[in-house]
Amino acid sequence: MTVRTSEATSQFPSYAARAGKVISLADRINGCFLRSMNGKALPVDSADMKAMVAYFNWMEKGCHLNDKIPGRGTGKIDNTFKPNLTHGKDIYAAQCASCHGANGEGTKRADSSYIYPPLWGNQSFNIGAGMARLYTAAAFVKNNMPIGAQNRFPLAQGGLSDQDAVDVAGYFTTQWRSDFPAKIHDWPNGGKPKDARY
Repeated sequence: MTVRTSEATSQFPSYAARAGKVISLADRINGCFLRSMNGKALPVDSADMKAMVAYFNWMEKGCHLNDKIPGRGTGKIDNTFKPNLTHGKDIYAAQCASCHGANGEGTKRADSSYIYPPLWGNQSFNIGAGMARLYTAAAFVKNNMPIGAQNRFPLAQGGLSDQDAVDVAGYFTTQWRSDFPAKIHDWPNGGKPKDARY
């Protein structure tokens, strides 16, 4: 799930261009369930949803609507770079496969829960997720992966150049993943990003 708990409640309700309307925090959480987790939405009045919203409220820590929150979003990357998928496959094998699996399958614990999530296939995010977009994924990779690459807070993430990040993101985002039929309703007011997979 890509909602950052430290800023979620102070930033909602807010306009979402992909939805073409103002959405609530519960809508945003369900978007993550449907897209990023390739799962099912929760009823907004369910005990589980109320518990998550309450947890985000507790984590808010005094953030306000127009605050610039450190760590919000995926970061920035130069989106003029074009991906080299062959080089991306090599980077994936060298720096990503040890955690995310040689075939993008992720790494599981003994109880079958994920330690590191799959990056393609049925159990990964679907085509409607933000992470399925080339430059969104590349920015996330550049600023957060691989873990242990640098001596930085919080988990020493980052270390790839913009080109390397675009190459490896180009590789894993173009692998097979589930469709998201409701994508036909996305960006009803226009403005679909150039790197959307559909």
